[in-house]
Amino acid sequence: MITKQYHTPAHLFLDNMPYFITGAIYKKRCLLADPELKQALLALINENFQKTGWQLKAYVILDNHYHLLGISNKGKDLPTLIKAIHGGSSRIIRQKVACELPVWWSYWDYCPRDKKDYYTKLNYLLTNPIKHGYVNDLNDYLFSSFPDRLVKIGREAMIKQFRFYPEYQLVNDLYDDF
Repeated sequence: MITKQYHTPAHLFLDNMPYFITGAIYKKRCLLADPELKQALLALINENFQKTGWQLKAYVILDNHYHLLGISNKGKDLPTLIKAIHGGSSRIIRQKVACELPVWWSYWDYCPRDKKDYYTKLNYLLTNPIKHGYVNDLNDYLFSSFPDRLVKIGREAMIKQFRFYPEYQLVNDLYDDF
């Protein structure tokens, strides 16, 4: 295990491990409000996950931040991955939106400790569009992996996932909403 000592908390660079990653726009500005910018960010995320051999398991992109859940290939590639995503998207955002630098504030990463921790983070990520008031039905939000996951595992499995890992109160209220 390699750690980056000058960042608080320290980044853990672990191979073949799940990572929950959050990236935030500087000063919480809504620089990603345009759907084209969200789509461009998602394309950069997919491209750079593929380049580094990481697996993107889930995502949500909101107007001023994103959450990703992925599996590392080589943990030491995390800073390179984020630098490519933030650097590439900064250029695209600044072409479309007049804004001061920096575009991105930082990113935070967390390695879920066990299955419960993983699914708690996944449920949090998937329900973020409701938490922030973007939609009432998760199927209506275009910049989330929720609709794809629902198709992939089915409604009953999704309900079980939310019931077995209900650490966020919001999840308890979703059973009949999709």
